[in-house]
Amino acid sequence: MNVALRDSAELTAPCEAYLATLNAEQRAAVEHGDGEVTRPLLVIAGAGSGKTNTLAHRVAHLIVKGADPRRILLMTFSRRAASEMTKRVERIAARVMGDKAALLTDGLNWAGTFHAIGARLLRDYALEIGLDPAFTIHDREDSADLMNLVRHELGLSKTESRFPAKGTCLAIYSRVVNARAELEPILAKSFPWCIGWAEELKQLFAAYVDAKQAQNVLDYDDLLLWWAQMCAEPAIAEHLGNRFDHILVDEYQDTNRLQAAILLALKPDGRGLTVVGDDAQSIYSFRAAEVRNILDFPGHFPESARIVTLDRNYRSTDAILEAANAVIGEAPERFTKNLWTERRSAEKPLLVTVRDEAEQANYVADKVLEAREEGIALKQQSVLFRASHHSGPLEIELTRRNIPFVKFGGLKFLDSAHVKDVLALLRFTENPKDRVAAFRVMQLIPGIGPSAAAAAMDAMERALDPVLGLQFFRAPARANADWPGFVDLFSGLRSRSAWPADLERVRLWYEPHLERIHEEAAPRRADLLQLEQIAAGYPSRERFLTDLTLDPPDATSDEAGPPHLDEDYLILSTIHSAKGQEWTKVFVLNGVDGCIPSDLAVGERDDLEEERRLLYVAMTRAKDSLHLITPQRFFVHGQASRGDRHVYASRTRFIPDGMLDRFTRTSWPPPSQAASGRTPQPDIRVDLKAKMRGMWR
Repeated sequence: MNVALRDSAELTAPCEAYLATLNAEQRAAVEHGDGEVTRPLLVIAGAGSGKTNTLAHRVAHLIVKGADPRRILLMTFSRRAASEMTKRVERIAARVMGDKAALLTDGLNWAGTFHAIGARLLRDYALEIGLDPAFTIHDREDSADLMNLVRHELGLSKTESRFPAKGTCLAIYSRVVNARAELEPILAKSFPWCIGWAEELKQLFAAYVDAKQAQNVLDYDDLLLWWAQMCAEPAIAEHLGNRFDHILVDEYQDTNRLQAAILLALKPDGRGLTVVGDDAQSIYSFRAAEVRNILDFPGHFPESARIVTLDRNYRSTDAILEAANAVIGEAPERFTKNLWTERRSAEKPLLVTVRDEAEQANYVADKVLEAREEGIALKQQSVLFRASHHSGPLEIELTRRNIPFVKFGGLKFLDSAHVKDVLALLRFTENPKDRVAAFRVMQLIPGIGPSAAAAAMDAMERALDPVLGLQFFRAPARANADWPGFVDLFSGLRSRSAWPADLERVRLWYEPHLERIHEEAAPRRADLLQLEQIAAGYPSRERFLTDLTLDPPDATSDEAGPPHLDEDYLILSTIHSAKGQEWTKVFVLNGVDGCIPSDLAVGERDDLEEERRLLYVAMTRAKDSLHLITPQRFFVHGQASRGDRHVYASRTRFIPDGMLDRFTRTSWPPPSQAASGRTPQPDIRVDLKAKMRGMWR
């Protein structure tokens, strides 16, 4: 008996036990093709249905069945998700393969985000597509700065009427690229106030592309755009597709048209392609995510596509699911599924009517504290809202009552000024043509302003070697004390890279400037030391810069506020940020028309349907208890001439009268409490306007 057959026989029995942990639908998805390269698979994974567990088991099953992990491409929507998925795959495979699992899963090195995988492939094929493999990657802020520089050079910052700001220009450019759409329809739908600038924007974007190419930089969108354009060449697409036997994509409902085009180019017949997602949770159209990608997936492979639906929910009670199913059941187009569970509960979701946002804040604070007394930790409770500013009154009330809370969406390392300074110096060292990085770094030096920085960059570009150009540049006299040290550092980093010691050299050079430029230098220095620890996990400077730019970790300082001293704290989050999370008790603020759906999203059916899915996502975050709160009166931030104002609201249209039997309706505060808790207004009438006018007469 040969070794391969013996190993296969040894694995058969344990394998059955390891698959027994899955339900029938999960197992069908995992075993699809039984490890062979086979027809395309679409897994419709409802909220709380064990999607991640199923996908990890499928990858592990492929490896157990003999697939080469080096030929598996696994794409997720965050680096952390890819890392956690890889670890989970190893744990699952180890139940069957023992110590062999670690050896094989170490080869699963094509796991990451679309952007990170794109960056690696572009470096691999750089010479074939006319790209310098030493390119650096701009984050959003750097891209906006370069857009602004080009905007200024074209004279668009001095137009007679106001031209769109740099951030708006970048957002328009990004939307056009990712949606694979023409400029004019994008302006008409998403940026109507800019529609008169279409020709100037085209001129600006053309010059922006020229500037990026001259400086050998790519922005976030280029990582997908260049990849998609590369795949448009049949020979390259075939070569790329043949590198991978299996391609698996998580959260497919959140992909944009560029990403879908890349997948279809890599696997035009769908063989070996698995996509996992839920059309009912597609809520990111503002990032150009296209729900049609998942809805139309079977149509791309009408003869071969297989659909497996995961509809057993392991998170929520049956009462919560019944209400959520009713909400999404009104959607005109979807993959039919009704989530079910074995978790029974007589507690229906609460539909709570309050007078205004102040009462809403009081209700949440009261109920959160009551739940805490009943043993539900603050961290197990969450307050969700459609827009970030909706939580303002609640944040004030929580602060007044000394209830600690954390609001999702803090600063990233890459957004903090001191970390951006250090990374800019590393990027400038890696790519001396990167003018945005160069300008940022040089202007840290006392005596170097924009003109001197530009002159130094010009000298570097004229020289045969950028290091020589910088060494022979005569800096202004007022920079004499600090300029030589900067030149020595740059020259040393260019001539002899020793990673990760390079980062320590940069930090030591930067620390005097840190203390001079920023307040609270100590926590900022701690960030830089933490950055060095992160750097130690990367094999090279280039890989570190790429990964950190694409998926930065959270910052610990720079306007992020003081660290929380409490071990327990309430979670506040936008619904968009809460996707993928779960809590024992969930409160949803402002469940009224004008908020959910947003009054900005009721013009077109597609926008309105995404708002319905947003409410569905919010409801399915709750495990045991769900409170939908409907203020009768709430504050609206004004637009144009309408101004800030209070408006009277009706319950969200997504919960019509025919659906009310799925909820328990209540009002707060109870009539007795409301009567006793309010201070009566004095029976006085004073004309204060007349008094104000009389002060100046």
